[in-house]
Amino acid sequence: MTTDLNSSPLSGDQQARLADLLTGMNEGQLFWLAGFLAGKCSGGSASALANTAANATGVAAPAAVELTILFGSQTGNAEELAQQLAARAADKGVSAKVVDMADYKPKQLKKEQYLAVLTSTHGEGDPPDSALDFHEFLNGKKAPKLEGLRYSVLSLGDSSYEHFCKTGQDFDGRLATLGATALAERVDCDVDYEDLAEDWINRVLETIASEAGASQPAAATTVGAEQAPASAFNRKNPYAAVILTNQLLSGRGSDKEVRHIELSLEDSGLSYNPGDALGVYPENSPALVDELLGTLTFDGKQVVSADELEIPLREALAFYREITLLTPPLMKHWAELVDDDALKALVADSSELRVWAEGRDVLDLVRAWPAAQLQPQEFVNLLRKLPPRLYSISSSQASVEDEVHITVAAVRYSSHDRDREGVASGWLSDRMGEGDEVRAYIDPNKKFALPEDSAPVIMIGPGTGVAPFRAFLQEREERGAEGDNWLFFGDRRFRSDFLYQSEWLKWRREGLLTRLDVAFSRDQAEKRYVQHSLKENGADVWAWLQRGASLYVCGDADKMAPDVHQALLDIASEQGGLSQEQAEDYLRQLNRDKRYLRDVY
Repeated sequence: MTTDLNSSPLSGDQQARLADLLTGMNEGQLFWLAGFLAGKCSGGSASALANTAANATGVAAPAAVELTILFGSQTGNAEELAQQLAARAADKGVSAKVVDMADYKPKQLKKEQYLAVLTSTHGEGDPPDSALDFHEFLNGKKAPKLEGLRYSVLSLGDSSYEHFCKTGQDFDGRLATLGATALAERVDCDVDYEDLAEDWINRVLETIASEAGASQPAAATTVGAEQAPASAFNRKNPYAAVILTNQLLSGRGSDKEVRHIELSLEDSGLSYNPGDALGVYPENSPALVDELLGTLTFDGKQVVSADELEIPLREALAFYREITLLTPPLMKHWAELVDDDALKALVADSSELRVWAEGRDVLDLVRAWPAAQLQPQEFVNLLRKLPPRLYSISSSQASVEDEVHITVAAVRYSSHDRDREGVASGWLSDRMGEGDEVRAYIDPNKKFALPEDSAPVIMIGPGTGVAPFRAFLQEREERGAEGDNWLFFGDRRFRSDFLYQSEWLKWRREGLLTRLDVAFSRDQAEKRYVQHSLKENGADVWAWLQRGASLYVCGDADKMAPDVHQALLDIASEQGGLSQEQAEDYLRQLNRDKRYLRDVY
């Protein structure tokens, strides 16, 4: 074919490349290119261009393949995996939309083609806060029949808890009951979820691609969530943060040990916001590792495979495997290994199994039921990965720049005639000092972010739950935010347990902290907690809420958070004249409006 490009506005290099491209093209290919370029000149969308090009050759464009990805997340893991699924889907030509369950319109469900549900489980088998409405709708009378829907569920949990992955199981069962068909079986992930999640993503996308024939790259969109900027350091590739300060916060006479730890992020490129957490990879107690090796009669020098590494057994147990918690899957595998009738009977009764496992660890298990001829690699394969521990960040990067601060309560207790400690808290408190390196990464928590600068804020954080609120006030101070700030703090004793006391009092004097109310449980005969302080100030709390205050709760999920929730219900009833049901609806609406936010654990 002959082309005259000399009079074109193209440069010489562009003319040469275009001539090379056109050489040898057949008539159909030229028509396709003409249609594509015509669409490009008219400013068409990606899909319009594809249709234009297809029509130019008389070939119909394939029907769009649409995947809706719903996530319900308390700590951000489900959201992160949802974004990964969307990116991978787009590469395979599947148009993917990521939606926070809190922002999803349930009536859209019957229109969906493919649906992926990713969710964690919270508390006593409850959905995360953002998934409450969708969970309620799906299990209610208004849920539609879903015979045409293809779906799959990825459930995140912790097998050491009784209601492991219950929310995901609920969604899976209910979608099936409504007539939807699974395109891939539900996967229940433990704390070491990465490999199982990767397999699930692959199976979901392979099934969709095989059914729909998608192949060309497509777009991925997000509703109700924002992707964090890419960083060289993350959960899979943690940064070696140097400890700058490891300081005891608890005062003389305290029966608790709380530490303030400052780490350097210099040259890491890591950034964080108030409300985010710092993930740290801890080290198991060397003494516990020694006892475990001795009981198993291993010298620890045997080379084993762990997390794609070939390392000595001692190193694998110290850094890469969970040995301080007993989970039902581990105990069931151990029962099969040792072939003991008493242990088999124990694991067959889930309630008895959990009673026995409470307060015990892997050392207790191998002492109670020794295994004959156990090989080091076999033992490592039985244990789950040692997951990172999350600590609420207690600093604002706007204030401390290349540092990150955390507040750590050392966990120490005696159980079954042995002294024990928390894996990360014991490690940070006893064995890590200034100059030591901590493998760390930022765990974003957009569901616990500050509101607009003008909005009032009520913060409820007893004990180390106060950590993120130190970050909140540092941030608001740096930004010159005009919104009022009210802190409710509680602990055991005023003299020894008033964490960051001088900072709160300074901010109170300067007016940044508008109100400060405290409750110390052991300073009087009758114990007093933050929920009591809340109710005593119920009229003012209600007034703040009526003028748009955002309410934040951080700390213990088992006792404190439910008690605070009940106190808020009582305030809504007593001060707002609402029935108990109306009060529940009121708090639920605050949550929908992102004005009642909890970071509880």
